[in-house]
Amino acid sequence: MTQVLDEGPFFHGTIADLRVGDLLAAGRRSNYRPEVVMNHIYFTAILDGAGLAAEIAVELSGGGAVPRVYVVEPTGPFENDPNVTDKKFPGNPTRSYRSRTPLKVLGEINQWTRLTPEALQVWIERLAVLLSNGGGEILN
Repeated sequence: MTQVLDEGPFFHGTIADLRVGDLLAAGRRSNYRPEVVMNHIYFTAILDGAGLAAEIAVELSGGGAVPRVYVVEPTGPFENDPNVTDKKFPGNPTRSYRSRTPLKVLGEINQWTRLTPEALQVWIERLAVLLSNGGGEILN
């Protein structure tokens, strides 16, 4: 029997323009390390966490893209995201997960707590330092 990790709802932040019924799947390049093709699709049960991911994706794309947050449904088993679970935070307070099977888009969320420009800049600077120091390893 598979342990139920979380009942959701679940969210995915991105710059992709998707429609209800579309599937988000693994096999794309990482937003954070473009040389890495991802074996999993990532999602969270925290709306603002997905919003943060979407806003960072905009910045990493060079700007001009639209941050989007979708309500998603896993189509198969999923696990705690080992990139944050117990590695950076004990347990899974970020309620972050990943799956090898696709996520089905159920709808788009247009309202989440947006970062101030200053807070977003802090995240971008942290990410730049992490990546420039050879950090940011992805457990794929």
